[in-house]
Amino acid sequence: MDSAAAISLCPSTPAWNLDRPFLTGQFYQELIVIDDLLSTLIGIEGRYISIKKVRGKEDDITFQVDASMDLALQEFAKRLFPLCESYILINQFVETRSQFKTGLVNHAFAAALRALLLDYQAMVAQLEHQFRLGKLSIQGLWFYCQPMMGSMQALSMVVKKAAANNCVGSAVLNLLQSQAKAMAGDHVVRSLLEKMSQSASTAYLGILERWVYEGVIDDPYGEFFIAENKSLQKESLTQDYDAKYWQQRYSLKDEIPSFLANAAETILITGKYLNVMRECGHSIQIPVAEKSKLTSAGSNHHYLECIKSAYDFASGELLNLVKNKYDLMGKLQSIKHYLLLDQGDFLVHFMDTAREELMKKPDEISVEKLQSLLDLALRSTAAGADPCHEDLLCCVERTTLLKRLSTLKDLEISRSAPDSNDLEEPLSITGLETFSLNYKVRWPLSLVISRKALTKYQLIFRFLFHCKHVDRQLSGAWQVHQGLRKLDMQGTTVSVSSLLCRNMLKFINSLLHYLTFEASSTPSQGTAVPMLVCYVCLSLVLEPNWHVMLSRLQTAKSIDEVIQYHDFFLDKCLRECVLLSPALLKKVERLKLICLQYAAAMQRLITSSLDTNDNDTLSNDSPSIEKYKNLKLRTPYQMLRLAPENVTVLESVLKFEKEFSFELHSLGPILSSGSRAEPYLTHLAQWILGVGKDQ
Repeated sequence: MDSAAAISLCPSTPAWNLDRPFLTGQFYQELIVIDDLLSTLIGIEGRYISIKKVRGKEDDITFQVDASMDLALQEFAKRLFPLCESYILINQFVETRSQFKTGLVNHAFAAALRALLLDYQAMVAQLEHQFRLGKLSIQGLWFYCQPMMGSMQALSMVVKKAAANNCVGSAVLNLLQSQAKAMAGDHVVRSLLEKMSQSASTAYLGILERWVYEGVIDDPYGEFFIAENKSLQKESLTQDYDAKYWQQRYSLKDEIPSFLANAAETILITGKYLNVMRECGHSIQIPVAEKSKLTSAGSNHHYLECIKSAYDFASGELLNLVKNKYDLMGKLQSIKHYLLLDQGDFLVHFMDTAREELMKKPDEISVEKLQSLLDLALRSTAAGADPCHEDLLCCVERTTLLKRLSTLKDLEISRSAPDSNDLEEPLSITGLETFSLNYKVRWPLSLVISRKALTKYQLIFRFLFHCKHVDRQLSGAWQVHQGLRKLDMQGTTVSVSSLLCRNMLKFINSLLHYLTFEASSTPSQGTAVPMLVCYVCLSLVLEPNWHVMLSRLQTAKSIDEVIQYHDFFLDKCLRECVLLSPALLKKVERLKLICLQYAAAMQRLITSSLDTNDNDTLSNDSPSIEKYKNLKLRTPYQMLRLAPENVTVLESVLKFEKEFSFELHSLGPILSSGSRAEPYLTHLAQWILGVGKDQ
C-alpha cells in the first residue's frame, strides 16, 4: 500500500487554520505539534521543536522540545525524532558526497539516496496536505511514518559510518554489502540496501568492464582495487636484474569489493594480458554481447561468468601472439644454441681467433674487436643460417663467476659450508674467466626472457665456456705428448705426465658430458687423444631439463605459466650445474685451475726435450701433430746438460698429480653429504669420481 492510498484512509477531521483564535488548549497544541513534526521530518525547526547540531560533529544531532508541551505529545514527538535525524543525516551525506572529489561510487550512491529522499519528501508533502485538510491526527502521523523508520535508520547508520571513515570506492560497496547481510532478518531493509549497493556499484563495474575488456584503467578518483604504478616501464625488463614491472606495474590494493574478492586475481591478470597486447600495438577488444556486459553484481553471479570468459580469451590471445607472431620458441632455441652451447661449432672458431684478445685483463679487452670476431665466427659456421644470430652480443664481466654469484641475493645459494675464501678474487683474471655472451630481447618476449633470466643463462655459459677452455688446453697438452711419442721419447717424465694428462682430460670431459648437450670438443682419433667417455652421448643436466621445459611450454595455458616453467628450468639448471653450491663450485674451479697450470707447464717439458729455434710454433692453443715433423731430439750432450732440469720437471708433474688427486678425492665427502638433499649430486659423483682409479 503506497503513502497516498494510506493517507486517504485517515479519519476525517475538519480543515484547521492554526491562526484561528477559537482554537485553544490541548487540541490547539496538538495541531501545532503535528505541524512542527511535519517540518522536522524534512529538517526544519518548528515552534515547539528545535534542532541542535554540535559544531564540528555533523552527525551529532539533538532535538529539544518546549517544556510547555504536553507530556503525551512529547512522547509522540520523541518517537518520530529518529526518523527526522535519519533524514537530516542522509541529506547531509547526499550534499557532501555529490562533490567531484568524493569519487564515482559516492556519486552513484548519493544519486540513489537523492531519489529515495525525493520519494520521502513527496510522502511528507502528502501528509502535510492531508493535515491542511484536517484529515491527519498525531496518531495517524505516527501510523504512516512508522513503516519507513527501519529503512531510514539503516541507511543513516551506513552514511554515518561512511562519513566517519571517509569511505570511497570499494569501502563504500563493502559497507553496503556488510550492512545488507547484517539485516538478513528484515527483508524490506535488506532489499533496500541491496538496491543501494547495486546502484552504487554501477560506476565501479564500468571501470571493471574497461579493464577486463580493454586492459585500460579508467579510474580518475583512484577507487578501483587495481593500482597502476606508471613509474615502472617495460624497458626495465631488459635492463634491470631486479625489475618488478610484471609483478608491480599493476597490483591489487588492500580494499577489494567483497563480491569480487574471489575473482580479484583473475581480474588483475586478465587486464594485464590485454594491456600487453595493447603495448604491442595489437588492438584486440574482447567481443562483448549485450548480455555479457558487467552491468550489475546481482545474486545470479553472471558477472563472474563474464570475468572468466574475458580471462580465457585474453590468456589464449596473448599466448598465441607471443608464440606465433614473436616466435618465443624460436628465440629460446636460439639462446640454447649459443648460451647453452647446444651447437658449439661457432665457439671453436671464435676461441681460435679471439684467444689473444681473451688472454688480456678485462679492462684491456676491446669488446668491439671481440664482437667482430664473434660475427665472423657466426657467419663462417652453421650458426650463420640462424635468423636470430645477429641478436648475439659479446660482453666482458669484471669479476669471477663466484663473485658474481655472491651478488645475486635472490638465488637460493647453499650456505651450509661457508668459507671466507670462496669470494676472494684472484690476483689476476683474464677474459677467459670473465667472457660472456648477451642476447637482444624485445618486448613482449622480455616478459619471459628478462634481464634476470638472461643473467642466469650467462652464469651457465661462463661456467661452460671456461670448462671448454680447460678442455682445449688439456687437449693441446695431450697432443704434445703424442708428438713426443712420435719422436720416440718414452722417458719417466713423459709417461707420468701422459697419465696425469689422461686423467685430467677424463675429468673435464666427464664434467662437460654431465652438463652439456653434446660431447666436448675432443679431437678426433687421428690425434690420439683418449676417447674415454665418448660412449655416452646424453647430458644429465641441460638436455633433460630442456625437454621437460619444452613439453610444459607446449601445454601452458597462459603467459604466467610460460614464465614459471622457464624460470624453473633455469633455477634447476643452475642448481644441477653446481653453481648454487659455493663449496662444491670452489672445488671444481680449483681442479680446473690445476689443469690449466699443468697444461701451461708442459711448454717447459717441450723446450727442454726438443731442439727448435722457434718456440712460438708450440705456443698455440691447440698444437697439431704436424708441428713435430720438422723437430728433432737434442743431442746426448745437450740432454745430459739438461738432466737436472728434467728432474725438476718431473717433480713439477708429480706435484700437479698430487694436488689434482687430492682435490679430486676431496670432492667425495662434499658430494656424499649433499646427495641426500640433492639426488643429482649422486649422478655427478658417478661421473667424475671414477677419474684416477685406473692409474
